Amino acid sequence: MEFHVNHPIIFLFSGILVAAVLVQSVWFLVRALRRAKELGMAGDRIKKLIISAATFTVAPAVAIVISVMTLSKDLGVALPWLRLSVVGSLSYETIAATNAVRETGGSFGSGIPLTASQFVTVALVMTLSIMVGIWLVPSVAKKMQKGMINMEKRDKKWSELFTAAMFIGMISAFVGFVFCNVSTVATGDFSGIIPVLVMAVSAVVMVLSGVLVKATGWRWVSEYALPVSLIAGMASAIPFTMWLG
Repeated sequence: MEFHVNHPIIFLFSGILVAAVLVQSVWFLVRALRRAKELGMAGDRIKKLIISAATFTVAPAVAIVISVMTLSKDLGVALPWLRLSVVGSLSYETIAATNAVRETGGSFGSGIPLTASQFVTVALVMTLSIMVGIWLVPSVAKKMQKGMINMEKRDKKWSELFTAAMFIGMISAFVGFVFCNVSTVATGDFSGIIPVLVMAVSAVVMVLSGVLVKATGWRWVSEYALPVSLIAGMASAIPFTMWLG
């Protein structure tokens, strides 16, 4: 049987797992509704909360769809759909897939179809790596949170600096990936700064969204800032690539 990243069997297995997640979501929704009624919440209030939550879920959902479209060129639709429907993010999945394909002798984004071996390697790397957070959070997070609370009680300013440093460290891991090919400019190849320019466009759009929220008070804009900045950055990659690529 010839392998293809969009083979029906892959869709079948992915669909089963996504369906399991949907069943869990419905189960928790039903329990939440029952609990709300036990607490005496009015039906109109519950309905309003459901509509509000569903409306603001559209924003991250758009970002997920964009992420699936981005990865589908090399990985097909089924695997990105599964990964981003359970646990995952575009920044992590792209880096994991790129490194995995590179180690197998391929090139992510080249358009060359992946072999079955490469596809399995990518799927394992993406899945096993993200699972670290699943066991790390319950085993470490509670103790870490307790330590940070104690630190805040002793010195609030130092606690804020420590939290900010951890966040910046996490972001730096992804930012470093953006700048990793900038050195190619020295050899006359300016394609290495394309990711930097794309990131700059996304950042500008995000900042403008924040300014708009502050100036108008339209807090709903913040919910759509992420997908809009993603779309703007991806759209800017086209002229940048034509110009520098």
